[in-house]
Amino acid sequence: MDTVLRSRSRTVTIGAEHPFCIIGERINPTGRKKFAQELRGGDLSTVTVDALEQVQAGADMVDVNAGIPLVDEPELLKSMLRAVQDAVDVPICIDSSVIEALEAGLSVYEGRALVNSVTAEDERLEQILPLVAKYGAAVIGLANDETGIPETPEKRLQCARKIVSVANDHGLATEDVIIDPLAMTVGAATDAVTITLATISLIRAELGVNMCLGASNVSFGLPQRHVLNAGFLPMAMAAGLTSAIMSTAEVCVQAVRASDLLLGHDPWGGSWIAAHRARQAATQQEAAQQEAAQQEAAQQEAAAST
Repeated sequence: MDTVLRSRSRTVTIGAEHPFCIIGERINPTGRKKFAQELRGGDLSTVTVDALEQVQAGADMVDVNAGIPLVDEPELLKSMLRAVQDAVDVPICIDSSVIEALEAGLSVYEGRALVNSVTAEDERLEQILPLVAKYGAAVIGLANDETGIPETPEKRLQCARKIVSVANDHGLATEDVIIDPLAMTVGAATDAVTITLATISLIRAELGVNMCLGASNVSFGLPQRHVLNAGFLPMAMAAGLTSAIMSTAEVCVQAVRASDLLLGHDPWGGSWIAAHRARQAATQQEAAQQEAAQQEAAQQEAAAST
């Protein structure tokens, strides 16, 4: 079951037989005071930088969130989306809990977007799913409802069933509903990750849909977060996770791409070997530039002393 997203000219396919889809998490003002202040002032330079750096680091898509208190979120989100589309050619995950902002974002998006997100709450389903269908997008469905975040995999599966069913009623194909099995911090509950992994397995076995989650949630409040995230992602991939909104730190991206190879999603290691050679070439180029700079400095120093 494949979920197809598009930018202006690039297509990304999320599916169990495809390489894992990395969705860069960085373009989000939550917890970033300086970035939030820039956005309030209309400065989108960091948006562009973050988009470029994440794609260069290996992101297949980027998540864009404009959630700042006391701003016109619909207008800000439109501006951020335009900036990202001008900077990089990857599909975008439009991230907002505000209906008006989602519609504003979808109205300026060029391609086929992923909407983040809807829950199994009746009101949210009836507000968001018609919007997703109207713009021909795909949607992430969080496996929680009016009662909050379910404590058991079975209850999360029930929420996932409901989201898929109601989405179908609104004309969305099952492959265009990506379920978020919910990743919670292991620092608050020692069984948080095992519950998430069990949920992924249940959803994969019964519904067969693609899944995406906020991978960095598992390490919240703990030291060496990137290391913990890098340990979690291969386990989730083996259980059936097909995408994640995540950090593009090198250790995390490497863990994902290594898992692609080991799980058979990178035939003969073609992508792994190509990436290794690209890193080698970049290292050699950097060394050559440093050597040339040192030689030039030495020549200048010699000329100055004569």
